[in-house]
Amino acid sequence: MNDEIVINPVTRIEGHAKVTILLWEDGSVKEARLQVTDFRGFEKFCEGRPFYEMPSITSRSCGICPVSHLLASVKACDEILAVSVPSPAILLRRLMHMGQLIQSHALSFFHLSSPDFLLGIDSDPSKRNIFGLMESHPYLVRRGIRLRKFGQEIIEYLGGKRIHSSDWVVPGGVKTAISKERVNKLLSNLPEALEMTLKTISMFKDNLKGLEEEIENFGNFPTHYMGLVAPNGGLEHYDGGIRIVDPEGKIVADQLDPRKYFEYIEEAVEPWTYMKFPYYKPLGYPDGAYRVGPLARLNIASHCGTPLAEEELREFKQSGRNGVVHSTFLYHYARLVEILFCLERAKEILEDEEIYSDNVQAKASPNRNEGIGVAEAPRGTLIHHYKVNKEGIITWVNMIIATENNNVACNMAITQVAKKYIHGKRLSEGLLNKVEAVIRAFDPCLSCATHASGSMALDVQLLDSEGNLIDRVTC
Repeated sequence: MNDEIVINPVTRIEGHAKVTILLWEDGSVKEARLQVTDFRGFEKFCEGRPFYEMPSITSRSCGICPVSHLLASVKACDEILAVSVPSPAILLRRLMHMGQLIQSHALSFFHLSSPDFLLGIDSDPSKRNIFGLMESHPYLVRRGIRLRKFGQEIIEYLGGKRIHSSDWVVPGGVKTAISKERVNKLLSNLPEALEMTLKTISMFKDNLKGLEEEIENFGNFPTHYMGLVAPNGGLEHYDGGIRIVDPEGKIVADQLDPRKYFEYIEEAVEPWTYMKFPYYKPLGYPDGAYRVGPLARLNIASHCGTPLAEEELREFKQSGRNGVVHSTFLYHYARLVEILFCLERAKEILEDEEIYSDNVQAKASPNRNEGIGVAEAPRGTLIHHYKVNKEGIITWVNMIIATENNNVACNMAITQVAKKYIHGKRLSEGLLNKVEAVIRAFDPCLSCATHASGSMALDVQLLDSEGNLIDRVTC
């Protein structure tokens, strides 16, 4: 092995990373690595803080999915308090989570990823972005803005702010119920959101006929899949048990206690990245690779439970074998199905009179020295694990972020794409964008996984074994 290609940073994702593609002497690809070079220190600098500050602190690890961190964190704090959260508060937490999933999935699909499959992987990079979409597909850009706005309004109407509304979600429940005025406003806007989602799903399914190459080659390989399911096996995002299915769709573990995640999930480390590699312990590392997130959730769920999403789920599962879809590219399809489900589920909650109850918070002092909270973030299973002393001060923290759960599979995916398309020592921007596109399909949140910061500029250099520059692409 003599040469390497470096893509630094990967663009149109949330957070910062680079890809190093290792080449054999003949120019063929040996391996590709997603390298996260910034360190996330949340687990250490949370030590010494009161446990009740954790939802506010940890939600700051991301501005895209703070609600998911809020929910995983408060669920861990609920465990420390040893309280039973009132059912109206659970409904309101679920509603906020629906808003989170809608707005995050809309951002990923419409604005970060759609330039690749609507404008073309190999199209002019100066046009292959949101501005190019505004010129060629203005209706779609507006649709994405409107859908994301609706999701953010749900969050704002509940928590008071669209981002970091951590003062409302509290250990033991939530602070206040929602007003009928705000419920009626959301219900009045919901039909438009449903219509836009259905139109987008129809458009995307029509476009799939011209995307056979991407479906076949962009991270299309068998893995296990993991996520929460309801007790009846239905699609779930807030509660339930962990289900793991194998590449053939067989359930290998079901209704595992999320609070005992450490019994079946282990984390490996590699010297070339700060992001860890969770894996399914019975299979070891790296054979225990699994995928999480919308693709995984649809693969493991037996049903959705809402009429429109149920119909789309059946059609989605027909894209795979034994109801299991392996193509990473179809994460985009799965996000649209989940948006549809979340809109239908939000409507059900908004029409439930229980959400007006004042019984929304159970109060107590710390009664346990440990708490674990698990929720399904937009990108997959999110775990918060806290230990406290008798005064409720944090002594130890472990967070397994959704993007980390996909880390093994993501590296497998970029290696597959690199081996398929990179041969020899001459590069093109479009060729390298294929590697980036499969990463964007996972919709990684590297700020969550690493708390990264810095500038975003692309500089890809191909060097020989002696460090001489062979080729370079910049933008």
